[in-house]
Amino acid sequence: MANNSPDEHVRPQSLDQFIGQNDVRSNLKVYLGAALERGQHLDHTLLYGNPGLGKTTMARILAAELGVSIVCTSGPVLERSADLAAILTNLNRLDVLFIDEIHRMPASVEEILYPALEDFKLDLILGQGPGARSVQIDLEPFTLVGATTRIGLLTSPLRDRFGVICRLDFYSPDELATIVSRSARILGMAISRRGALEIGKRSRGTPRIANRLLRRVHDFAVMDRRNEIDARMASAALERMDVDPLGLDQMDRKILECIIRQFAGGPVGIKTVAVACSEEVRTLEDIYEPYLIQCGFLKRTPRGRVATPRAYQHLRIACPGPARLPLDHPEI
Repeated sequence: MANNSPDEHVRPQSLDQFIGQNDVRSNLKVYLGAALERGQHLDHTLLYGNPGLGKTTMARILAAELGVSIVCTSGPVLERSADLAAILTNLNRLDVLFIDEIHRMPASVEEILYPALEDFKLDLILGQGPGARSVQIDLEPFTLVGATTRIGLLTSPLRDRFGVICRLDFYSPDELATIVSRSARILGMAISRRGALEIGKRSRGTPRIANRLLRRVHDFAVMDRRNEIDARMASAALERMDVDPLGLDQMDRKILECIIRQFAGGPVGIKTVAVACSEEVRTLEDIYEPYLIQCGFLKRTPRGRVATPRAYQHLRIACPGPARLPLDHPEI
C-alpha cells in the first residue's frame, strides 16, 4: 500500500532538491560519485543531529542516488541478533540498510554488526551447549546508514566503523522559507515569500516543524476563506497557536518561567525542572533545551540550568542583579 502522508509528498528525492546543509550535500556528492565510478558500495554513513533535520530523508536520497533499494528499521526494534541477521541476509548487492536511532540498538545485536560492516560476513552460533557450532555466512556488499540524535551514546567500536560521518545543523530562516514555499507548491497551497519567511522564522530551525506549522496555518487560511497565506495571516495564525516570533511555544516559556520564578533563575537540576514542568527529562534534553540554548535563553552549568538575561527580557520579567540588559541593548 502506498504511503500517502503529507511528509512523504514533500520529501526531496535527490541531493539537488534537498535545501540547506550545503557542506554535507557537497561532500556526499563527491562520495556518491566516487562510489558509482568504482562500482562499489558507498562507505557506511552516520548521520547525526537534532530531530527533524532530515536524516531519514537524506538516507532515502543516498539510496536513490545510488540506484539501489533501501531497507529501513530502527535500533529499538532489533531486539535479538536473529532480527538483524534476517535483514542482512536478504539484502541485495549494494543495497542501503537504514537504522534510525542506532544508539538504542542492544549490545548483543551491535556486536554481530562488526564483521558484517568490515568483511561482509555474518558470524552465527547454532545450537547450545557442547553441540553448539559457529557458522559464517557471506553477505552481499551493502551500505549501512545510521541516524542518531545522540552520537555520544554510540560505542566507540561502532562509531569507528563508519567511513562517512555527517552532522546536520539547524536551518536558517531563509532556508526554511524556501522549504515552506516548496512544500506549499507541492501541496497546492498559495503562499507569499513573506508568509513563508514568517513561518520559517518561527520553526526553530527545523524543517519538520516548518512543514507542520505550514499545514496548520493553511487550516486557518481555509476557515478564514483566505486564498493566499501572507505574512499578516501567517503571523495571526501562529499567534493563535501560541507560537511566538522566535518560535517558542507554551512549553518553552513554561520551562523558562519555571526556572526564573520558582528557582530564582537557577542553577537548578534538570530532574527538578522536569518534575516542576510535568515533563520527562529526556524530552527536555532532546526537544526543548537545544533550541533554548541556541537562542541564548538557557545555560547548562555544572550546578544545573540557568536562565540568561535574554530569557528575562523575552518574558518581560525584571532581571535581578547587574547582569540586567536594557530594553534597547543590541543583543535584544
